[in-house]
Amino acid sequence: MTSSGTDCPSLPRLAFEWPTGADFPDVLTREWLVSNGRGGYASGTVARCNTRRYHGLLIPGLEKKGRTVLLARLGEQAVVGGRTYRLDAEEHADGTQVSEAATLLRGFHLDGLVPHWVYQVGEARFQRKLMLVHGENTLIVVWEHLSGPAVTLRLRPFPAMRMHDDKLHHAPLEPTVSLRGTRVEMRAGDGVPPMKLRVYSPCAAPFVGLVETSAPQFYRVEKSRGYDSVETLVSPGYFECTLRPGEHLALGVTTEDEVVLDREPLETLSLEYERERRLLVRVPEEARTGVPARLVLAADQFIIDPTRPVDNAWGRAVGQDARSVIAGYHWFTDWGRDTMISLEGLTLSTGRHRTAAAILRTFQHYVKDGLLPNLFPEGENEGLYHTADATMWFFHAVDRYLEHTKDEELLRDVYPTMARIIEHHQKGTRHNIRVDPADGLLSQGQEGYQLTWMDAKVDGWVVTPRRGKVVEINALWFNALRLMVEWSERLGKDAKPYAAAAEKAYASFNRRFWNASEACLFDLVDGEDGKDDPAVRPNQVFAISLKNPVLRRDKWEPVLEKVRKELLTPVGLRSLAPGHADYKANYDGDLRARDAAYHQGTVWGWLIGHYVDATLKVNTDKTAARALLKGLAEHLEHAGVGQISEIFDATAPYRPRGCIAQAWSVAEALRVFLKTGVH
Repeated sequence: MTSSGTDCPSLPRLAFEWPTGADFPDVLTREWLVSNGRGGYASGTVARCNTRRYHGLLIPGLEKKGRTVLLARLGEQAVVGGRTYRLDAEEHADGTQVSEAATLLRGFHLDGLVPHWVYQVGEARFQRKLMLVHGENTLIVVWEHLSGPAVTLRLRPFPAMRMHDDKLHHAPLEPTVSLRGTRVEMRAGDGVPPMKLRVYSPCAAPFVGLVETSAPQFYRVEKSRGYDSVETLVSPGYFECTLRPGEHLALGVTTEDEVVLDREPLETLSLEYERERRLLVRVPEEARTGVPARLVLAADQFIIDPTRPVDNAWGRAVGQDARSVIAGYHWFTDWGRDTMISLEGLTLSTGRHRTAAAILRTFQHYVKDGLLPNLFPEGENEGLYHTADATMWFFHAVDRYLEHTKDEELLRDVYPTMARIIEHHQKGTRHNIRVDPADGLLSQGQEGYQLTWMDAKVDGWVVTPRRGKVVEINALWFNALRLMVEWSERLGKDAKPYAAAAEKAYASFNRRFWNASEACLFDLVDGEDGKDDPAVRPNQVFAISLKNPVLRRDKWEPVLEKVRKELLTPVGLRSLAPGHADYKANYDGDLRARDAAYHQGTVWGWLIGHYVDATLKVNTDKTAARALLKGLAEHLEHAGVGQISEIFDATAPYRPRGCIAQAWSVAEALRVFLKTGVH
C-alpha cells in the first residue's frame, strides 16, 4: 500500500495473485463488500460463488421494506477459440461444485474499495471491476479485455427480488420483463421497485429472452448457521457481446430513474476512485498509507444517509442532514450503541467532522424518556429503546466530538438533552433503569430484556441478563456525570449537582466493585439474587479507559494484569475467561448454540481499542501497545477482505465469525492505530 504524495494520495491496494489459478476452498472463504452510502450493498466471495442468502450484486436499502436482494448473481461465460469457460461459480444442493472459475482466476485485488478480478481464459486475459454508485441504488460492472484473442462474453442476470434476510425461493420467482434493445426492465411487484439494466458495449448486444432456471443453489454458510440454505433462481435471458483487446463491456443496473443509465460507466468508475482519494486527503498524513489507509476506506462503508422518510422530513425541517451508521454487514441495521462507540474512529479520526455532528444531531432527535434508541429494525421508522448503555455512550461520543472540534454551538444545542437524560436516569426510566439513591450507582434490568451490550437473546432466553448494577454502565455513568460538570462550567450552568452525584458514584463504585479475592472488578453487583458476579469479563476495562476513570488509580495494574492474562488474544478480548462454567471456546452451530457462546468467551475485536487506552494510561510505551494490533492488521486479508469481522473464536486459530465487516471493530482499530503511531 503506497502513496504518491500528500496532495493526491494513491489508493491502497490489497492484492492476491495466483499464477496458476486460485484454490477454490480458499477463495470461497474470502468475501468482498461494496456499499453505497444509503445502507445498500453488494457482496459475495472472491470465488464468485454465493455462500450466503445475503450475497448479491445489488441489494439496495428500500424505504418501508429494507435491504432487498434484487440481483442475486450473474451467470458469466466466456467463449475463446471455440471453447466455453465459466467465470462464475456455484454449489448445488446435490453437492455438485461448479468451480472452474477458480482455475482461471489469476488475481483479485481491492484498488481502494473497488474489487477487481483478473482472468486468464485460454490465450485471452481480461479483468472485471464492480462498484456501486455512492448515494444511489446503481450497480456498474466493467469487463476490460487486456490481451489475446477475441472473447465473447455471455451475461445472464439472476434476480431474486426478496428481503436479504427473508426466506429463500424454493418455487422459482420469474419477473415480468420489458425489453428495449440493450435496456431491460424487470418487475416482481410486492412493493419492490423495477430493476433496470443496460449493457454498454462496442457491439450490438440485445437482450436474448431465453429463460433458464438454475439448479438449486446451496448456501453453505447459511447451512452452518442453521438456516434455510437452498434457493432456486430464474434468469429471463442474457446479453452477449464479443470483445477485442483494448475494448470494454459494462453492465449498469439501477432502481433509480432510468436517466442514470445514460452516464458513461468508465467515467462513473473514475468518479468513485476520486471520491475515495478525497477520503484520504482529509485524514492525517500518517493515515494515508498502509493499514490505516485501508481502515479509513473501510470506515466509509458504514456511514449512511438513512432511508427512513421521518429522517428526511426532520432534516428538511431543521436544515440538517440525517446521518447514521450501519453496525455491521450483512445483517445489522443502525444501532445507537454501536454508532456512539464507533463515532470517533469512523468520523473524527477520518476528518469527517460535519458527518460526526450530523450523526449526533440525528440521534439526539430520537432521544425518548431519557434513552437513545438501541436499534432501528429493518425497513421501519421507529427505534427500539431496550438499552441501558447506548445513552451513556452518547455522552462519550459528544465528548470525543468536542475534543476534536471545539464546537461550542453543538454543545449548547445538546446540553439540555443531556441534562434531561441525567434527570430521567435519576428519577427512573424504562426497564427499571434508575439510579439507586442509596449509593448513586446506576441499576437496570427487566425480565425478558437484554439491556447491556452483552445482549444475546434467543427464543425468549436472555443468555447474559446482567440485571443489577453493571460495571461498564457505572463506569459510563460516572464519566457522563463528570462530563456534565465540565460542560456546565463551560456554559456557565450550575455544575454542583452533577459533581455531587459523581462523587457519590465514585465512592460507591470503588467500595462495591472491587473483588479482592480475584484482584479485579466484579462484573455485576446487587444482582437479581442479591449476589455479586465475579465472572472475569472485559467490561472492567472501561473503568480505566474512559476519559474520567471511575476506578482508583492503585487498582489499575491488577485489573489490567487479570485482563491480559485471561482475556487478551491477538484479535481482541475474550468476553469471558476460560475456566468459567459458561465459557465457550467456539462460536458455531445453530442460532441457539451461537448465542450461547456470543458473550461467553467469544472474542470481540472492538474491545482492543479501550484495552489499548487503558494500558497506555499505565505504560506509555506505544511500541508495546502497537504490537497488540498486529493480529487485526493481518486479518484484513481474510474473511471480509479489507474489513474487520465482528467476532472471533476464543482459541487459536481465532477463526473470524459473525459479520464480515463490523463498524466498531474497524473504528476502534483505526483509532488506536493512529493513537499508537502505526504506519
